[in-house]
Amino acid sequence: MSAEVHPAAARGFSVAAREYERSRPSYPEGAVDRLIQELEVHRDGLVLDLGAGTGKLTRLLAPSGARLVALDPVEAMRKVCAHAVPDAMVVGGMAESLPFADGTFDGVVAGQAFHWFDGPRALGEIHRALKPSGRLGLIWNVRDESVDWVRRLTEIIEPYESSVPREKTQQWRAAFAATDLFGSLNQRRFSYSQTLDADGLVERFSAVSFIASLPEEGRSEVLEEIRGLAETHPDLSGRDYFDLPYFTELYWCSRA
Repeated sequence: MSAEVHPAAARGFSVAAREYERSRPSYPEGAVDRLIQELEVHRDGLVLDLGAGTGKLTRLLAPSGARLVALDPVEAMRKVCAHAVPDAMVVGGMAESLPFADGTFDGVVAGQAFHWFDGPRALGEIHRALKPSGRLGLIWNVRDESVDWVRRLTEIIEPYESSVPREKTQQWRAAFAATDLFGSLNQRRFSYSQTLDADGLVERFSAVSFIASLPEEGRSEVLEEIRGLAETHPDLSGRDYFDLPYFTELYWCSRA
């Protein structure tokens, strides 16, 4: 059975790759430093970034001295990644069917991505492609919905989610609970924020897969709602710039 890219990801990330690169947040330095530390990848070690997208995480691993391979199934994302991270080897493919030999990698990472995968199949392939001492790291930026305007932002976009996999459901954890291929999943949380103006907030959510994949009329409507929030919410109205707060969730585990 061959894996397939979720339709929202295939279309959304194809049409909005450049918006994704411009508007999606990076990751906090402390989280990346901890990820590199926990992967225990030494200089010249080989690291695979799964679902690398435009290379938001890939480029942050470069200072570690690791040799980097960025894998993504969407051609438009790979093109942006190749330009943004020229030292990385950019490859087409999916986590459920890795085009690499057994025991190739010292470490594997996935940023904003593992929830898209068929978890059991992906973990089987990651286990196969890792060296016996290899480690896996996962990272997500998750909006802080304890903030009123962020919660209202979620209320605007939630009706469009449909069946799209999301990190916040925590369904991705089931694959780890059911496998003996990896050790315990460790977790660390970091605070983070992204400074935006109203236009930047609109573009940030224009690059969300299930919004980018909407028909033009529906897409315009939801983006106008987001602009209206930026222009009318008391925490945002009249401000040139504001911070979109996140929790950055970092996870890591060892190959068993």
